[in-house]
Amino acid sequence: MTSYTLNYAMPDANGYFGEYGGSFIPPELQTIMDEITQAYLEIRQDQAFIAELTDLYIHYVGRPSPIFYAKNLSKKYGADIYLKREDLNHTGAHKINHCLGEALLAKKMGKKKLIAETGAGQHGVALATAAALTGLECDIYMGEVDIAKEHPNVVRMKILGANVIPATHGRKTLKEAVDAAFGGYLKDPVNQFYAIGSVVGPHPFPMMVRDFQSVVGQEARAQFADMTGKLPDHIMACVGGGSNAMGIFTAFLDDPVKLYGVEPAGRNLEIMGEHAATMTKGKPGVMHGFKSYMLSDENGEPEEVYSVASGLDYPSVGPQHSYLKDIGRVNYTTINDDEAMSMFFELAKVEGIIPAIESAHAVAYAVKFAQNEGRGSSILVNLSGRGDKDIDFAVENYGKKFGVIL
Repeated sequence: MTSYTLNYAMPDANGYFGEYGGSFIPPELQTIMDEITQAYLEIRQDQAFIAELTDLYIHYVGRPSPIFYAKNLSKKYGADIYLKREDLNHTGAHKINHCLGEALLAKKMGKKKLIAETGAGQHGVALATAAALTGLECDIYMGEVDIAKEHPNVVRMKILGANVIPATHGRKTLKEAVDAAFGGYLKDPVNQFYAIGSVVGPHPFPMMVRDFQSVVGQEARAQFADMTGKLPDHIMACVGGGSNAMGIFTAFLDDPVKLYGVEPAGRNLEIMGEHAATMTKGKPGVMHGFKSYMLSDENGEPEEVYSVASGLDYPSVGPQHSYLKDIGRVNYTTINDDEAMSMFFELAKVEGIIPAIESAHAVAYAVKFAQNEGRGSSILVNLSGRGDKDIDFAVENYGKKFGVIL
């Protein structure tokens, strides 16, 4: 890939995708956010910036990431299943795509420090990597539960020079990490740049992260056509905040391709606090500075959420996803913990690929779909990350159930 676009029709000038998005933040912070918006709108037209980012994508990240035809999985389940291998990127996931863009923008704006939240740790590792590359300081806020669960990524962040700051309130997972990161950002928004880790937050972040991630779909569209002579029938991606899904969906929104966002049904889809299926069970509300679907109580406050995948347990979702749900362009569905963990081990045994638990949700749905209405069709799954970070947790908690005993 030698060039790509950062220009899309949505959102509007105020950051809205239909009725979703916007910026619900204090006036003093809005001034800073307006500066970021203006800087980004200018820089995405700057051919020198695009050339610099593209060069890093090719020579540092290793893009384009390949599409792999999973012939063993395809033969087993009766559909042609393809995997967009974002797990092969430097740092092991799609997160590096927007982290490099945000770090370069922060550097050009004269910021001194990058700060962010992380759940599974992939965004934290990617941002720590980008900070090291650009010579910026880096603070990563991470829930105490996830610090214990995703220990390998915590070590990586520290080796890369980042400060890992525990979020110790509430359930001590991703939502609380976002709370803590916002608090840290408010202490010095002039010198710090909050590099939000998904297509969430106040404008311009849902737009900006989507734009940087759209390289995934732009590559995939060309690659799939080269491989097969046509476009896929179906495209699937896991959805927590929704960055990897928007990354691959964006290039196909105007094509006759069916799109599926796969949410975590957790332990029980019918019990609040036991899942994180925002689009399936949520309603519109405002949280963390933007309007979108969210899982909320009768007072509009965020509900507790849960998923076996640390990167998916967030009680809201990117505003463009909410818009795409309302207009019927994307089908949002769910996979539970056991289905995801079963696929975590199965993909390893059948194709020799250990996926991130987050990504395993999407592959699990592809297989379920293939066995039913998808027989004989072509399915492209965004394999958003690799499972190195998850192996200890997976074997300790699910190994016996799925035949892996150390």
